[in-house]
Amino acid sequence: MKWGQSSGTESFHQRPPGSEGFLPISAIVSLFYWLQTGIINNVHPSGFFILLAIIALSAFLKKAFCSWLCPVGTLSESLWMLGTKIFGKNLRLPRWLDYPLRSLKYLLMLFFVVSIGTMDVTVLKAFIYSPYNKVADIKMYFFFANISSFALYTIIVLAVLSILIKNFWCRYLCPYGALLGFFSMISPVKITRKAATCIDCELCTKACPSAIHVHTAARVWSDECTSCFQCVEACPVKNTLVMSNAQDGKEIPSWIFGVLVAAVFLAITGMAMLTGHWQNSISKEEYAKRIQHIDSPLYQHNRGQVAQYGPND
Repeated sequence: MKWGQSSGTESFHQRPPGSEGFLPISAIVSLFYWLQTGIINNVHPSGFFILLAIIALSAFLKKAFCSWLCPVGTLSESLWMLGTKIFGKNLRLPRWLDYPLRSLKYLLMLFFVVSIGTMDVTVLKAFIYSPYNKVADIKMYFFFANISSFALYTIIVLAVLSILIKNFWCRYLCPYGALLGFFSMISPVKITRKAATCIDCELCTKACPSAIHVHTAARVWSDECTSCFQCVEACPVKNTLVMSNAQDGKEIPSWIFGVLVAAVFLAITGMAMLTGHWQNSISKEEYAKRIQHIDSPLYQHNRGQVAQYGPND
């Protein structure tokens, strides 16, 4: 960024492709474009493969991404743990308020998926190869580097709410989590409770960051479950609460589960690297040109609509 803003006088450092993981809208557009054409675009290919890896994780290992890999989830967890240390406990909203608030992330998810899913190939392609999308990661950097007062106060409010209420952002507002929750429903692995040895202490339910009533479930089907294993670790009776496969009922220890999470994620992103679909095709010279003009109307969007552009833009 410093190199681009300095017109090339500063030293140049290669852009990390993994930064595209913070461009979920572009990744979903790329996914629908791939589903309709079979083409992996070369603008933000790593973002596409990161999304594929996260969806695959959810389909096989429930919402493991949220509790094992997601940086926002890690921050959210740290904040509510801080709240526990400060206040001794976190707030739990009553059902009449919790349920409507939880619906917000599903409404956001439906809005994005339906809006993008109804685009035809021409519109999808126009967005992917637009000047705006080509610098979406750079604009994301500028959003935080030159953050507005409104955005800063919003983040502060969310942080404070996350200290008071467990995983406030994840539980109520994250559309990404809602999407992964949908795919997690088909996962073959789930937390399983053996009623014969359960002593009804309810420690599993108290330990669950997602407020799932684990102590009443034979198998935890909830789309809020992130496979964090906190309920399993809280259970005082050995082999009563386990993560298991639906087919054979075999227990999956947390360390093996962690290896599986890493293996799935690395296999898919590694395949992108090996097949040449990790680095994008935007040259150093093109970045230099675009960074210098990034504040022009060509690089803006209006309610999801990118500016009209020509072949030389």
